[in-house]
Amino acid sequence: MKQRLRLVVAVVGTTALVAGCSGSSDPAARPQTSENSGTITVFAAASLKKTFTELGEKFTEANPGTEVNFNFAGSSDLATQLTQGAPADVFASADATNMTKAVDAGIIAGAPVNFATNTLTIVTAPGNPKGITSFADLAADGTSVVVCAPQVPCGSATETVEQETGVTLAPVSEESAVTDVLGKITSGQADAGLVYVTDARGAGDAVTEVPFPESGGAVNTYPIAVLEESADAATAQQFVALVTGPVGRAVLTGAGFAAP
Repeated sequence: MKQRLRLVVAVVGTTALVAGCSGSSDPAARPQTSENSGTITVFAAASLKKTFTELGEKFTEANPGTEVNFNFAGSSDLATQLTQGAPADVFASADATNMTKAVDAGIIAGAPVNFATNTLTIVTAPGNPKGITSFADLAADGTSVVVCAPQVPCGSATETVEQETGVTLAPVSEESAVTDVLGKITSGQADAGLVYVTDARGAGDAVTEVPFPESGGAVNTYPIAVLEESADAATAQQFVALVTGPVGRAVLTGAGFAAP
């Protein structure tokens, strides 16, 4: 079955990127039915864009007649959209905090399953022109740094590292998604940024990665769950099974994620 990738703009809450594997319906406007339609919408953390897009393609190839639409954004934004009634079938967060918001709102069916972990790393322009070698170097005068906003998982992890190291950063920008931090570095708008290991690996030669040992104290665990009001809970559960099973593990590990 030939697959094609579709990009549209989400219209709920905040601006986000939505991708679809097969089909052409807008996930925010799709009809809710009691019958299994084979079409599901997955709200996933921005750091999962590459891996989940690949897994969506694998899922539709293995299950002809199915369609997977994605809404990628910061986990905090996604949790807000979902608790405000955005239609979706699966939620994959980059931390437990935002998944808990959804659970407490009564919109999650069953218990979330942890499927991956991720840690922070420093990225700079290619060649590391500022000569950054440690987390403390990010606080040096004349070094412009971009981080995630505190309310999103990568920002919360950054705050944890600051507390553990006693180093306080003065970022020139705080972004709502880790992919936006990466974009600031690849576009030359800042000297360095804090992103996930997976984002640094995915960027390839567009950045230079500077690992730092303190990142081990701020590991983010990624949970996934089916939504209570899923229009096709059976297909949604199948997708969750793919993510948490051997196929998902192989794709996630290849991108730099670790096991939970």
